[in-house]
Formats: sequence, C-alpha cells, structure tokens
Amino acid sequence: MKGYKLFRQLNNGSISSLFINKTARLEQGIWLKARNYPTKGFAVRQGWHCCDKPDAPHLSKKNRIWFEVEMEEVEEFPRPKSQGGMWYIAQRIRIVPLGDI
Repeated sequence: MKGYKLFRQLNNGSISSLFINKTARLEQGIWLKARNYPTKGFAVRQGWHCCDKPDAPHLSKKNRIWFEVEMEEVEEFPRPKSQGGMWYIAQRIRIVPLGDI
C-alpha cells in the first residue's frame, strides 16, 4: 500500500522521524520495522504514522520533507481534516528514494 510520510531533513541530507526516536537516522529503500519508543507528551501508538496524501496542515514544513512510502501491516486511524484526514499506522515501511518516484 502506498502512503506519504513527513520526515525531518538534517543539514547533511539525512532524514529522521519528526518526534519519536528522532535521533535515529532512517535509511531509504529498505524495509523498516516499527518499534515502540514511549515518549513523554505523545500517545503510545506503535507504528509508522503515514498519510494518504502529502498533507498535514497541523505540522510545520520547516526543515521537513515528504517522502512516498510503501506500507505493510496497516491500520487506518481517522483524524480530523485539520490533521490531514486519514492516517495510517504501519508496522513496516519502505521509504521510496526521491529518484525512484
């Protein structure tokens, strides 16, 4: 299943998650399994949070970049339009490198 995910883009061009386990650098083009990293101030929802389109009005775009992702083991998580509408929580994702789109 295809979706989109917003990542932090660092000065060296690498990417990481926006909030949860954000010190980890994420590799593109390989399957990444979701892990549980409870983080103060955030609900515990193990999985990669993705959208059905590259749109999340409630999040800043500064130093961030959208990537297409392939998702497996997906659960739908309806959210208000102000939060981008439908979210998907995937147990596995593959970040599609920009040159592969």
